[in-house]
Amino acid sequence: MSRNGAVLSNGANLCQPLVGGDAMKTSFLCVLIAGLLPYMGTMAAKWGFRRYDNHNPRQWLSEQTGFRARGNAAQANSFEAFPFFAAGVIIATMAQVDVAVVEGLAVTFVVARVGYIVCYVADKATWRSIFWLVGLLSVVALFVEALRV
Repeated sequence: MSRNGAVLSNGANLCQPLVGGDAMKTSFLCVLIAGLLPYMGTMAAKWGFRRYDNHNPRQWLSEQTGFRARGNAAQANSFEAFPFFAAGVIIATMAQVDVAVVEGLAVTFVVARVGYIVCYVADKATWRSIFWLVGLLSVVALFVEALRV
């Protein structure tokens, strides 16, 4: 710690405003989108079903099969993936990883997660797993890049 706050090994002062301005907004927008993506699975699981029980939705969902059950599973997995991604963007930003790198990896994650959800609901297991892996590797890359700075 210096007098001005925490300083990273690359000299970045954590108490100063983040560098990146408008460019960094893309990465932060990706965090927002990723936070909302689980609701794509929710909509797939619940949309248009007349016997949906809003008084006991979790029990109703646990009894579903087919695309509704897969939509619910995609929702749960998306909620599980989100914190790791959000932390990766925040840590890479704080470590002052090149803005273009952070943005590229953030966009890659979001696109991969959209593909993951679509493939999960459509029961395309191999493609779902590929999209899942691409998303995971993009988050790991955010942390690796932060460690390299």
